[in-house]
Amino acid sequence: MTTRTPPGTARTAVAFALITAAALGLTACAGGDPATAPAGAAAAKGGLPTEDVVAAVTRNEAAAKLLPADVRQRGGLTLAASVGTPPSSAYLPDGKTVVGVDADFSAAVAKALGLELKREVVGFEAILPALGSGKYDVGTGNFGVTEERRKTIDFVTYVNDGQGFASRADSPLKAVTDLTQLCGLKVAVNAGTTFERTLEKNKGRCAAAGKQPYEVNVYSETGAIWMSLRQGRSDVVMNTINGVRYAVTQQKDVKFLNEYRRLDVGFAFKKGTPLAPAFQAAVNGLKADGTYDRILRKWGVTASGIATSRISPPELPAPEK
Repeated sequence: MTTRTPPGTARTAVAFALITAAALGLTACAGGDPATAPAGAAAAKGGLPTEDVVAAVTRNEAAAKLLPADVRQRGGLTLAASVGTPPSSAYLPDGKTVVGVDADFSAAVAKALGLELKREVVGFEAILPALGSGKYDVGTGNFGVTEERRKTIDFVTYVNDGQGFASRADSPLKAVTDLTQLCGLKVAVNAGTTFERTLEKNKGRCAAAGKQPYEVNVYSETGAIWMSLRQGRSDVVMNTINGVRYAVTQQKDVKFLNEYRRLDVGFAFKKGTPLAPAFQAAVNGLKADGTYDRILRKWGVTASGIATSRISPPELPAPEK
């Protein structure tokens, strides 16, 4: 059975997450690994990192020349951004300023291309369809590159993240290496994500193993998945690897279980976009001038670095189970 919560705004989700973090304390819990916890875990007590790692970026003439003539003429792009939880994306306490890995890479690429970026916060589920309709030029939301998405969306990769699990600290689970370990449990995910699709696609595994099926609890707001876990309405959370690692440093009695699979993450565009080569060149230029590594260090996600940006690469293989 799949359950869903009523839709809400991304800002509400982030505000909820920040309030929850403050109320629960900022110490790492059992099962978290401080050495690999992202989003500047060492700076957690002082809030999200605000170092400006984009200010020194200069125009990349070679990349800018790859832009379509009409884009160069108007000098700007419209960006649909999903705001969820750190380190991918979040609001500062002012409730207006968007920060995170996605925001820094978007700003850096725009500056390298000499473009003004007009950001509009959009619900995660709405971004990819809106790109297809031409409403926006580019989208960000920690979008993993999958074969299904590649049919209608082009990607320019900039980091590697993926799927991870967390549970309450008292859970007997230590790692989820096979989805049949979830049989009989309730798993909380966000709507429209690779997590939801992975779980729905593999539901039959429990029956094949002679076990009770797992239940997928689908929420529109990221903060709600963690509340469902803490209140016992869900047994496990499945979310981004970096997001889960960060979240467990902010909440008591919650533990990181493991990485389940890795996925390349990229800027999302309408299929056949002429913008992809310019974005790819800009990302690779950021790698060459050191900005790329500064962004990853700022957010504590150096393990998510990629060797080179690619345009719509094949989906990374799933675990063989």
